[in-house]
Amino acid sequence: MTTHTIACVDGSGLTQSVCDYAAWSAQRLGNALVLLNVLDDVRTPNDMDFSGNIGVDTRQNLLLELAEIEEKRAKLARRQGLMVLDAAERHVKEKFSTLTDIVTRQRHGDLVDTVLAVQDETRLLVIGKQGRHGEGIGQHIGHQVERVIRAVSRPVWVVTGKFKAPEKIMIAYDGSATARKATEMVADSPLFVGVPIHLVMVGSENNDNLADLNWARERLESKGFNVQSELLQGNVEDSLLEYAEDHQLDAIVAGAYGHSKIREFFVGSHTNKLLMNSKVPLLLLR
Repeated sequence: MTTHTIACVDGSGLTQSVCDYAAWSAQRLGNALVLLNVLDDVRTPNDMDFSGNIGVDTRQNLLLELAEIEEKRAKLARRQGLMVLDAAERHVKEKFSTLTDIVTRQRHGDLVDTVLAVQDETRLLVIGKQGRHGEGIGQHIGHQVERVIRAVSRPVWVVTGKFKAPEKIMIAYDGSATARKATEMVADSPLFVGVPIHLVMVGSENNDNLADLNWARERLESKGFNVQSELLQGNVEDSLLEYAEDHQLDAIVAGAYGHSKIREFFVGSHTNKLLMNSKVPLLLLR
């Protein structure tokens, strides 16, 4: 049963924001918040290259010494991860006092494998745009974040900066089956209930596009949403990002496309460019 909002916390500069968006979402969805710390960067002596003219005794002593060092590193990494989890939990409890169902977990291994292992119990995954090693990278998406987005089939919040409770959002709509499904998910979810929606499509002003946009608007309005729809012309990414900035929107909702293996590898060209350049969080729906 998909009952959890899971926040990937790693101690990076975006950790508190990830916690805030996850806690806000868990409250809106009425489910448990799981703070997840994955230790995926601990090397073992077997990973080392000991090629060269090293004597057997010397090599054995070196392996033993390195094993002790790596064991200490692993213990320190575990302790650091637990400290991150403790700080994250205290932060959430102070800022979201009504949220009481909070669980902390520490896991060892690859982040994507870990996320996939808990996918069945995940309703929403929240992750920072750049990750622990992404500080100062600028607009580039962290390698782990790209891998997570490609792999999981659950909604993913990609957090970009300081938390701001969404007061108005955009749905980036293109009339595709994925966009229709994303619209259905927003319409049927309590996550954005009461939040005004800007439904934005970029394309030619023809009957098909107008009909698609009208369907999405009516679907959302049937669930009580206040919807403003727009059909824009121009470059897809630039038009969407300019619109979001001009209207001071707090989040962009988009489909993470997977029409073919090639497109799935790149997440979806428009979606990937939105991820790289958006100044507001992006909620990717599948």
